[in-house]
This record gives sequence, structure tokens and C-alpha cells, in this order.
Amino acid sequence: MSQAIPEPIPDLGAGSAGKAAEPHPGGRIKHGSLVQLLRLVAFTSWLNACIFTIHFSQILGWPLYLVNKDYYYAYMALTKQSFGLVATTTTAWFSPTVIRVSGDKSVRGQLLQTKDGRLETRFPERLVMIANHQIYTEWLYLWWVAYTSNMHGHVYIILKESLKYIPFIGPGMMFYGFIFMARNWAKDKTRLHHRLQKLVKGRHGGPMSGVSGMGSLDPMWLIIFPEGTNLSANTRNQSQKWADKQGIKILEHSLLPRSTGLLYCLQELKGTVDWVYDCTLAYEGIPRGSFGQDIFTLRSTYFQGRPPKSVNMYWRRIPVSSIPLNDSQKFELWLRNQWQEKENFLEYFAQNGRFPADDGHDSEGEPATNGNSGAQVLKGAGFIETEVKLAHWYEVGQIFVVLAAFALVSNVLAKLWNMVLYGSLVGHG
Repeated sequence: MSQAIPEPIPDLGAGSAGKAAEPHPGGRIKHGSLVQLLRLVAFTSWLNACIFTIHFSQILGWPLYLVNKDYYYAYMALTKQSFGLVATTTTAWFSPTVIRVSGDKSVRGQLLQTKDGRLETRFPERLVMIANHQIYTEWLYLWWVAYTSNMHGHVYIILKESLKYIPFIGPGMMFYGFIFMARNWAKDKTRLHHRLQKLVKGRHGGPMSGVSGMGSLDPMWLIIFPEGTNLSANTRNQSQKWADKQGIKILEHSLLPRSTGLLYCLQELKGTVDWVYDCTLAYEGIPRGSFGQDIFTLRSTYFQGRPPKSVNMYWRRIPVSSIPLNDSQKFELWLRNQWQEKENFLEYFAQNGRFPADDGHDSEGEPATNGNSGAQVLKGAGFIETEVKLAHWYEVGQIFVVLAAFALVSNVLAKLWNMVLYGSLVGHG
């Protein structure tokens, strides 16, 4: 029998009132109407300036594809890196919040905290990342994680096709090689095959080709949300109907995952990716039966000063070799089991306010639990409490460096041309 879905708690910042209203998990509204308006203007001005700059840089760099593909892909990776910096600075400036990171023993030695408190991850250059999906801005946090591994120029995301038609942003994401899905498998399979083959066969040299050097496969973080959309009252009802049809149990804290797209990606990438990284995301203070997307809205998060009090991540690493890729039914069961484990972690978080954490270490002489070879004894990170921020303030300038370089070169060439033209006129005079 279908469970009744409780109504989401009202956004108190929108002026709702009444006895049934619960306190907003992000706390009181920190900014009045005038300040909210100023933050809106600053937010949109900053994003528009960055997006226009990056997209114009992409257009200027497109002819490189006809000249030298190594330089073209390096150039586009540089512009993608710039957008990763935009995602990080926008989150840090407009919605600062505590980030709590932990993991199991499979990621020992890969979650670290620097002396100044920043997160540093040591994830590999090529991986598939899966995560549950609760709010619209989760991709920002995952792109920031890529930044902490110096991989923010090599992120690929599978997205809804409708996003492709957003001015500037849509075409920019197409330059990045992002994959757009129409939720029509007959149509999506061809498109997915085309994009994945580029990731399978991509071997380029140049400054952004990764530490493995020229001739190796290009770095790649492919981010997939197997639930297909974020958790809400509507999508929960749809998930319930699908569960009833399949005769399986609904989940309380997430949607049931769909296996077709992820299975196809892993099959196509087989032999070029060794690991799937699984991130379970949770947000402090969401009451049972409520939905994060209704609470942490764009207005609440960026303009009212009420982002989540903490964003919590729990990381696991799964060898691709252990996943049943040759049998779709076994794979669907495997994926459902992974999401049941996520459900258990999310229930643990609901009861304890934090995820479990591995603070153990490998004994000397035994194989490393995370699959790495070598004699180094690896330790669990425990809980890392940090925030989204840049390693250096001057990295903001990198967002505009490509366009600035074009402007400088154009100015120098114009002056040289004028000098040559002036010399020619004087010579004939």
C-alpha cells in the first residue's frame, strides 16, 4: 500500500505563518528585503559576468579544433576549470556552510585535511561517481570535490536535455562534452554511445592531459545521479508507483535508482575505469517526510542567508571488477542493494546527525584496504569538518585569464599591424 506523503514544511522566509509551521532548518532569515535584493543583483551580476566570459572564451577557442586537437581539448579543460572555480566561489561567497566529510575504509588515505582546514581528496584521474539527489545544487558541491582533487577541469555530468536550451549555459555545457538525456532510451542510447566513445578513446597531450602524460587516456570524472531527478513529493509518488509495479519496497530517504543508463555507461567504459565512487549526501535539519528542495530553495540558500547548516558526505569506493555488468537483472539488484545501503546510512544520519566515519588504520604488512599497493600504512580520515573555499584568493583571476589573454594578444597584434601599416605609408611617402 502506498504511504501518504507529508506536506513539505513551508519556507518561513516567504511569509508563511501558522501553528503548523516548523522552524526552518537553516535558521532565521539573516537578511532583510533590501539586502536580499542587493544580494540578488550581486549574485546575478557575478554569474552572468563569469558565464559570458567563459562562453565567449569557448567560442574564441573553437578554431583550435581545426588546428590542433590536443590544444583544443586542453583549452576547453581550462575553461571548464574556470567554471569549477565559479561554482566554488559562488558557493563560498553566497551560501557558506559547514561541510562534513567521512567515508568507509575503502577510501583510507584519500580524504585529507590541510593545515589551513581545507579538504584535499586524492581520488584517481578516471572514475565514475554516483550520488543520491536531494536538492538542485548538489552538482556544485560535487564539482567542488573535484576541485579538491585538482580535477575540476575534467568533470562530465549527465543532465536533463531541457538544460541544453538555457542561453549561454546550455551551449557552454555542450562545449564541455556534457551528456544530455531526453529520457527516451531509444534516443538517448545513440547519443550516450557517441559521447562515451569520446571518453573511452580520448588520448590527448598538452598541459591539461593529466599526470599520466602523453598517450594515456584523458582524465575524466563522470558524475551520474541514478535516481534521475531530485527527491520531492511528486517524484516520490512516481517512485512509489514504479515500486508498486515492480513489487519492491519504496525508500524513505531517497528515490529508487534506475539502472539502465548507469549500466550502459559502465559497460561502455569497461577497461578504462577501475572505480566507482559512491557519495551519500545529507543535509542537516530536514524533518522526516519533508524534502530538501522545498526547504533549501534558491532564495533561502543564496539571498536570505539560510543555506543548510551542514552538508554531509559519506564516501565509498567500489571496484568496477566486482560489479555484475554482463547481466542486467543482476546489475539492477546490485544497484538496488547499493541504494538500500545508502538508505541505511541516511537513516543513521537522521538518528545521529552525522554519518559513520572510519578512523582506523591498516596494520603493517597487510594489503591496503582501499586497493592501493605499497608499504604505506593508511589511516581513516574520521570526520573532516571544512567549508567550500579556494586554496588561494587569487585563483578568482583564473576565471577571466583566458579572455584577458585573448584581449592582450589582440591588442599586441593590432599595434603591430598599425606599426607595419604606418611604416608602409611612410615608405611610400
